[in-house]
Amino acid sequence: MKYLIKSANVYIDNSFSSVDLFIDGGNIVSIGQNLTVFDATVISAKGLTVFPGFTDVHVHLREPGFSYKETVSSGTLAAAKGGYTSVCTMPNLKPCPDSVEHLNQQLDIINQDAKIHVYPFGTITVGENGETLSDMDGMAENVIGFSDDGRGVQDEEMMLSAMKKAKELGKIISAHCEDNSLLFGGYIHDGEYARLHGHKGICSESEWGPIKRDIELVKRSGCQYHVCHISTKESVEIIRQAKRDGVDITCETGPHYLTMNDMMLKEDGRFKMNPPIRSEEDRLALIEGIKDGTIDVIATDHAPHSDEEKAKGLQKSAMGVVGLETAFAVCYTKLVKTGIITLEKLIELLNTNAIKRFGIGNEIKVGTPADLTIFNLNEKFTVKKEDFVSKGKASPFEGEELFGRCKMTFVNGQIVYKED
Repeated sequence: MKYLIKSANVYIDNSFSSVDLFIDGGNIVSIGQNLTVFDATVISAKGLTVFPGFTDVHVHLREPGFSYKETVSSGTLAAAKGGYTSVCTMPNLKPCPDSVEHLNQQLDIINQDAKIHVYPFGTITVGENGETLSDMDGMAENVIGFSDDGRGVQDEEMMLSAMKKAKELGKIISAHCEDNSLLFGGYIHDGEYARLHGHKGICSESEWGPIKRDIELVKRSGCQYHVCHISTKESVEIIRQAKRDGVDITCETGPHYLTMNDMMLKEDGRFKMNPPIRSEEDRLALIEGIKDGTIDVIATDHAPHSDEEKAKGLQKSAMGVVGLETAFAVCYTKLVKTGIITLEKLIELLNTNAIKRFGIGNEIKVGTPADLTIFNLNEKFTVKKEDFVSKGKASPFEGEELFGRCKMTFVNGQIVYKED
C-alpha cells in the first residue's frame, strides 16, 4: 500500500516540521511540502502529530506459558494502540528462553502473531534459577540481550561469568537488580504509607545495593550493562557517578515512578508492582535523572495479570501493572504539559535512546522503514480498564484524565492500529 500523510506536525531531526510524508513499499519515500501522489491513500493529518514509533525495552507478553494473562497478539496490539512499534519482551515465561529449543517456541509465536517488532531477551541463567548459565552462545543470534528479569542474580561470580560471556557475544545484560536477603517479605515501599497502614516494606537498598555491585563487575568484564526499572534516589546517583567514571551503563525507569509517590497508593492491587512506587524524594530524583541524561529510557514494564490475581489488595495481589496503552499520555500530560521536560526530550526517552543503546527502532527519514505513530495531542480521554485491548486491566492511572490519544500506528508501512 501507498500512503500519503498530509499536513502533519512531524518529528524529524529532533524538531517538529509541518510536512507531508509519502510511504511506499514499507519505507518513507519522500518528505516535503505539498506532495502529490495520484495512486496513494491520503491521510489528512492537519492538527495531528507524527512521531517515530516508540520503543519499549521492557515488556511482558506472557507467551508461552501464561496466555491467560496476555498473548503476543493482544500485547502487541496494546503496544500499537499506545504508539509503540518495537518492544523487547522479558524471559520469565514457561518454558523460559534459556536454550535454543525454548527460545524457538517463543519465536514461533512471535513470528505468527506479533503486530509490531518484538525482540526477545534470553535468560541469564537456566530457568532463571541463578545457578547455571543459559545457552547464551546458542541464543545470541536471535535475542536482543540477556536478563533474568523478575529475579535478581544473587551470586556475584555467576553475574560476572554472564557479563564476560555477554561481552564475548557483543550482547547487553539487562539486569533486574534486587537483593533477596533484604526483602523480608515486603511488598510495597518501606516508607510512610507502609508505616501508616501496617504494610511490610521493601527497602531501597535491595535495589541500589545490587546496582553498586554490578557496576564493579562491569568494570571488570567490560560488558554493556543496562539497569531495569530504577526507582530510588540512590540508584540515580550511583548510575550518574558510574557514567561520569566512564562505565558502559544505561538505565530505564517507568511512567508510574516518575509521576507517583507512595502516599498516592490505595488498598488496591493496581498499585502493586516490583520495584514499588517509592517516596516523593525518590520521584524527584528520578525526574532529575531524566532531565540530566542519567536515565536513558522510559520503559513501561508492562506486566499483565488476570483480574483475579490483581484483586487481592496490596499484600496478596501479584506484582505488576499494565502500561503500554497509557505510557505516552501519562508522560505527555504529567511531564510535558507541566513544563518538566520538553516533548523533544520525551521522544528521546521513548525512541532515540533505544536506537542508540539497543539498535532498534527507527527515526523518521527518507529511506527508513515507516515505523511511526500519529497522535492528537489535544484530545483528552479518561483511562478506563474496559477500553484496554491488553488482557491485563490493572493500571494505577485508572480514572485519570489524560491528553494525547493515538489515532494510528504504522509498522513497515502498514497500518497496525487505527482508532475506531
